[in-house]
Amino acid sequence: MERCCRRRPAIDFITLVLLLFFVAYLCFSLSDANPNLVAHFPAAPRRIESGRGAAFMLPLSRSSAAAEEEFPRRCRELVADARMTLHDDLLTKGYYTSRVFIGTPPQEFALIVDTGSTVTYVPCSSCTHCGPHQDPQFKPDNSSSYAVVQCNTPECKTGRCGNNKQCRYERMYAEMSTSSGILGKDQIGFGQDSQLGPQALLFGCETRETGDLYSQRADGIMGLGRGPLSLVDQLVGSGAMADSFSLCYGGMEDGGGAMILGAIPPLPDMVFTPSDPTRSNYYNLPLKEIQVQGVPLKVDASIFDKKYGTVLDSGTTYAYLPSQAFDAFEEAVIQQLGSLQAVDGPDPTYHDICYAGAGTDPGELYKHFPSVDFVFDNNMMMTLAPENYLFKHTKIPGAYCLGIFKNQDPTTLLGGIVVRNMLVTYDRANQQIGFLRTNCSNLWSILPPEPPTVPPAPGDNQLSPSDSPDSVQEVGSVELIMALSTNYSTFSNQSSVFLSGMAKGLDVLLSQVSLLDFQEENNQVIVQWVIAADPPAHRLSTRSAQVIVTHLQDHQVSLPEVFGTYDLRSWKFLPLSRWSWLFHHRKFNQGVIIAALVGVILFLAATCSLVYWYIWRYKDKDTVKYTNVEQATDEETL
Repeated sequence: MERCCRRRPAIDFITLVLLLFFVAYLCFSLSDANPNLVAHFPAAPRRIESGRGAAFMLPLSRSSAAAEEEFPRRCRELVADARMTLHDDLLTKGYYTSRVFIGTPPQEFALIVDTGSTVTYVPCSSCTHCGPHQDPQFKPDNSSSYAVVQCNTPECKTGRCGNNKQCRYERMYAEMSTSSGILGKDQIGFGQDSQLGPQALLFGCETRETGDLYSQRADGIMGLGRGPLSLVDQLVGSGAMADSFSLCYGGMEDGGGAMILGAIPPLPDMVFTPSDPTRSNYYNLPLKEIQVQGVPLKVDASIFDKKYGTVLDSGTTYAYLPSQAFDAFEEAVIQQLGSLQAVDGPDPTYHDICYAGAGTDPGELYKHFPSVDFVFDNNMMMTLAPENYLFKHTKIPGAYCLGIFKNQDPTTLLGGIVVRNMLVTYDRANQQIGFLRTNCSNLWSILPPEPPTVPPAPGDNQLSPSDSPDSVQEVGSVELIMALSTNYSTFSNQSSVFLSGMAKGLDVLLSQVSLLDFQEENNQVIVQWVIAADPPAHRLSTRSAQVIVTHLQDHQVSLPEVFGTYDLRSWKFLPLSRWSWLFHHRKFNQGVIIAALVGVILFLAATCSLVYWYIWRYKDKDTVKYTNVEQATDEETL
């Protein structure tokens, strides 16, 4: 008897095809799981040059689970800086100011840059005792983003509460001027030229001020000291900037200057000295010795370390030494003045030490006045030119007065006069302060260009600080929500005009702009629209996306009058789609696509040929003959 059966191939054709499709899908899915690169920051700043400014190296690598968890927090280190111009001068005003913009829409203010203050504040419209300053008072009701800080909340850093359960602050200064008010939170911007965009920050809304704060021309104070309410601490804590900032005050003739919020590249000749943040909220220096014309003052080094030690305070006009140190300094300077004649000071109420006969050119003062050196405990030396310890006599041409005075308090206080025409970097991250003599009126020409970085924007997707095509994350589109002061029917009929106006104002293609939705709300039209990447690029750089947002925040786009005014309420940066990412990062073009498709077809054809060859190879072995059990031999019996 013969019985037949067909031998089955190991893997049939259908199974093979399904397996190929499954593997292809799995590989493509994995490639899309996280196509972006994340920046892994070193645990501590890596120094390019010992003793110079810190530079951060940002190696790129594929993301891991751990990196993904840390990315939202760590990617925002060193994302941007704000380069700002300083105004005013020491002689006529006694301070330097910078312009800031608070609220939505922004309200402009001139604030004194003060490293000795730990809170920023401006007069508010509810102020009962505020002086006549150079700008109108802040109007909280006019800002859609303003919020009062309530008591018993983490944001109430002062712990002081008013009767209406609003968080309050109070400040008193050495000259007995005071400022008090409530704490608020709002968007604070640093100008259109700043890479550091507006940030939600705590600040004081003044309801009362006295003394010099009342009579000064400047609107308020920008607190740059150490403390939870400090502008610097807040920006660093939110990841908006590096833990460093720099000030550069103009010279005796120039005034003005520059300020940088954030890190700057290392500069070759900058001298650094430690600054201990645990001692106080002030920026202290380990001053050990003062030399006049190379000769040390005959005072013990400990005199500069009493109470708060030696404090660098940009908000103080002049410098103040403890009594013993001042007496020795005055005597040493006068001994070097030669034929200069002593004259009375410009203000009879003060006992100023003034000398005439030095000429009217501040650049020639070194011929008449001695050099002064500050020596720190790491043997680093800061040399002062005469303009760093003298001020011009306002009544006698060619006369100059000592800008260093006796302090009845044992603290050594170094004010703005000491650092005129000197770039001072407060490198808080490395607990050090750097000094570099330069022309502060022309600082931007000696600093390297700003890196192409932008701060992360609000939204569901935080973006990286890189602007290169292979950046950490890139933007596929920007989704925006705006409020227009028009009515529903008008916008409905003119929506195409709105889109074309936005495209023209933002310098993008009309095809990139799309309307998602609009509805009427409280006599306004709320518009949701999107700007997509330009098709050839398939991406928006993070800087381009942030520029779009900044232009809209600053109302730089002009729309037809039919739309009234507009406010940008919110925005969201959306990531690249899978195919956009592949097109950009793999730099596909039509030839590559065709080649890839031909390759897939050839692969499938070869696979099918192999399967059919395999079947043909065993086609003669499909039947197997079986011997009848009854005919088995003895050897075949089981």
